[in-house]
Amino acid sequence: MSLIEDLKWRHACKGMNGAKVPQDVVERILEAINLTPTSLGMQAFKVFVIENKELKEKIYNEACEQQPITGCSHLLVFASYTQITEKYLDDYFDLINKKRNPSKEWCDKYRKKIEFFIEKNGSNVKNWLSQQTYIALGVACTVAANERIETLPIEGFDRDALNRILDLPTQNLSATFILPLGYKDENLDWLQNQPKVRKDLNDLIAVIK
Repeated sequence: MSLIEDLKWRHACKGMNGAKVPQDVVERILEAINLTPTSLGMQAFKVFVIENKELKEKIYNEACEQQPITGCSHLLVFASYTQITEKYLDDYFDLINKKRNPSKEWCDKYRKKIEFFIEKNGSNVKNWLSQQTYIALGVACTVAANERIETLPIEGFDRDALNRILDLPTQNLSATFILPLGYKDENLDWLQNQPKVRKDLNDLIAVIK
């Protein structure tokens, strides 16, 4: 099955039936998220995988009243770091050393580059960090479609409420979006048989030679 066919199959699933997604499938989606490219390779976000029924209901009642929140098998909450701390950089370079064992000179130079970038961007850093999660979102939705797992990316939620429920501020995190994973409910998913609304390629793509 081709990637294009997978993407044609995918849609924003508006109703899920509660059936469980096999664990190995979930793990492949999570591994794809882990392999997502991010700016400076820093992976400055965290993904919370929620299976607990009571917690999903709490999120539904207090932060996002959309059926897939409670109807999904697994609820993924993507949260970006709100700042890059010295400890985060220490841990990042410990990982680089473990994986690649580069020279101290290279590490020092690269760290200074990152620190300069963060200092230069100032108040825009939080926005830059949140944008990294959207790259992971695209990868997650694509791999889920390949596995024939329904998804519904959600930005329309009460961020303060969700941050409070998951205690994110104390972890230097803030929720960016929610991604339910599951199987469609034929009676609730009103988008399932609707044609995709997409521009003609000629209207979307500009080729400059």
